Amino acid sequence: MRIFHIHSGGVHELSALPAQMPAHGFVWIACARPAFQARLAEIQGRLQALIGLQLVDLHVSDLLNAQLPSHYDYTSQYDLLVFRRLATAHGETTTDPIDTPAGPIKRSGPPVLRRIDTSPVGFAVFDQLLLTVHPSDCAVRDAYAARLLASLPATSPGEGRSNPVPGTRLPTSPADLMLRVVNLMVDGYLDLRRELTRQLDHWQNELLKPRARYVNWTSLLEARLALHKLDEICEDQRTAVQDWIDALETWALPDTPTGVRELDLLKVRSRDVLEHIERVVHHVRRLEQSTETAVQMHFSVQSNRTNDIMRTLTALTAVFLPLNLIAGIFGMNFEFIPLVHKADGFWWAMSAMAVIALALVALFWRKRYLARTGS
Repeated sequence: MRIFHIHSGGVHELSALPAQMPAHGFVWIACARPAFQARLAEIQGRLQALIGLQLVDLHVSDLLNAQLPSHYDYTSQYDLLVFRRLATAHGETTTDPIDTPAGPIKRSGPPVLRRIDTSPVGFAVFDQLLLTVHPSDCAVRDAYAARLLASLPATSPGEGRSNPVPGTRLPTSPADLMLRVVNLMVDGYLDLRRELTRQLDHWQNELLKPRARYVNWTSLLEARLALHKLDEICEDQRTAVQDWIDALETWALPDTPTGVRELDLLKVRSRDVLEHIERVVHHVRRLEQSTETAVQMHFSVQSNRTNDIMRTLTALTAVFLPLNLIAGIFGMNFEFIPLVHKADGFWWAMSAMAVIALALVALFWRKRYLARTGS
């Protein structure tokens, strides 16, 4: 569990849960799902002491559920957002150790497809406190925490960091911090698009090769299933963020110009996150269509190649048909057949057969019966 006190003067990382709410700024409590389950009673008690309320039992179940899709919910005191982020490259999967004691589930396929495995991150947004529940060893939490701390110069040991660098904008509220972390997770999906595009472009080139004899249909099928899964995940994310934006519209306008500006910035950042998600959805659907088109084009190429082969074989058969007729006629068991008893009859028959064969080959070549479609 990591606790941060964020205020206009800087960021302090606390070693333990605070006994009371600070006079300025807000508190960010970021804990792993196993730690949240183990210290649930302590966290609920500290929430009661700090802000005078606790999490609803159903929301606690949502935060502990490692299979929950992205969604948004709210109460009169706080908002709850669950957002699925990509698994890290360290082998983290959708399931947590509390759900599968035997260990993480291994997935087959290329590494780019294994990265589509996701895990939910829960955000409980209060007025002066943000509680986030992450999977074990969550890279998103650590990355954003490192970004917060690295943007500020260090003070004395044990006091965290303060005195922000000029130009550095710290989160102004728990909702602002939540949107920044969600935006960091969406950026992971945007980066994944490039890897998916390169992988699918490679498969499409392999599918469209006329002489391709082996196609890894298993990997292609896994890619299509992974794209369908990613499409469903992004749809849930878009619905959750859209519900959050709709909830923002119901918030009462602050009394101060600064508060009104902060609310407007929240709406702008929320719409920006939604736009990023829609870009991912659009790209995923385009990749699905490209994959389907590549498969259809592959079968069309194979069908054209088969037609070329059959056309060539038919033309060759037509060339040898008159030759077989001549050979059959001179093979009849009649005593008197023209040219049979002549010394040069064999050469006359062979010459006629050669002339007929060459004439038919020239005719078929001119009509492109012996040429390939792609030539």
